[in-house]
Amino acid sequence: MKPLDPDTGAGMTAPLPYVLITSVDGEGRPNAMGAAWVTRVSFSPFLMMVSIGKDRYSRKLIGETGEFVICYPSAGQEKGAMYCGTRSGKKGDKIARSGLETVPSAKVRPPAIKDCTAALECKVVGEYEAGDHILFVGEVVAVQGDPTRPKHLFATAEYKLVAMDPEGGA
Repeated sequence: MKPLDPDTGAGMTAPLPYVLITSVDGEGRPNAMGAAWVTRVSFSPFLMMVSIGKDRYSRKLIGETGEFVICYPSAGQEKGAMYCGTRSGKKGDKIARSGLETVPSAKVRPPAIKDCTAALECKVVGEYEAGDHILFVGEVVAVQGDPTRPKHLFATAEYKLVAMDPEGGA
């Protein structure tokens, strides 16, 4: 072991699950952002946490509506997922431009991404400032997915997306 700079050390933790966080504005227009800082924080109740930069459009939408969906894109959705993770939805429908499609959620207003491995519908139960990010803790109120699509996306240290089976195979 030797001392490392923080960026090198953080890069060594890759790959990380890459998700799309969907949200909606006041008129119900959907948005999706790419995120790798997401994790389960409780079994009972089922709580998930996502970390979103304070200046991000998605942070504003989630703060206003109190709802979001964590979508795990599957193999074949790399291009659309990366598009949503590298553009702002503030000035238009980047989901449509990405080539991805949405499906209605069961219990929240933001839609899920069609053909994703799993989608966790969340209602915000906590919001915490953490440096230059806001941590949103959401109670999972519904889950949908496609068990025939077992591979979802992971972000490498170089910010490339790879499809992997969470059980350990590429």
